[in-house]
Amino acid sequence: MTPTWQSDDGSVRLFLGSCFDVLPRITADVTITDPPYGIGFAPWDMSVPDGAWLVRSREFARTTLVIPRTGQIWKYPEADWTLCWFRPGSTQRTPQGKFSHWEPILVYGEHRMWCDAKKFNANTGAKGIDHPCPKPLALMEWLVEGTTDKGETVCDPFMGSCTTGEAAIRLGRRFVGVELSPEYFWDLCVPRAKRALAERAAQLPFENAP
Repeated sequence: MTPTWQSDDGSVRLFLGSCFDVLPRITADVTITDPPYGIGFAPWDMSVPDGAWLVRSREFARTTLVIPRTGQIWKYPEADWTLCWFRPGSTQRTPQGKFSHWEPILVYGEHRMWCDAKKFNANTGAKGIDHPCPKPLALMEWLVEGTTDKGETVCDPFMGSCTTGEAAIRLGRRFVGVELSPEYFWDLCVPRAKRALAERAAQLPFENAP
């Protein structure tokens, strides 16, 4: 399947469209994603996505990591393991008005993470990221580094602002991302991937120095 945009070396492939159309035609070593919560953040967030995407991911990826909203855990199949990231001082609220200072990360398939809980600063209102619920880059780097080796491929079927993609690129992984919103795809994902690739290229001479 031809990507909507890809890097010159093909290490990053981005698809504009529905993951239900794209996933049957791609593969990856690991899937790391933050799907819609179904709580009305935006028109695309009116319901939790149908589980067919997860079934397909579990067919091609040795590990699938899903970050659901805390109250959505039970809308997903029983996980093989559960990780957690927590964010003291979070300003995010649940629909009931209570603060949520932690979020689960469901693990399907192989579990490599030696540490299953870690603290990160909340990233609501991240500078330069016009998205209602961006995740901290450090969080995604923790998950990418803990589940993959350099050169392997990370997939994000619900790419959003491309945080998973930036983490994968920065850590020397290949990346396949899918995003339904044209606005997010062209305004956030493609520019962010380009910046991360440029920064990675600038860093490589230092990494390869004797």
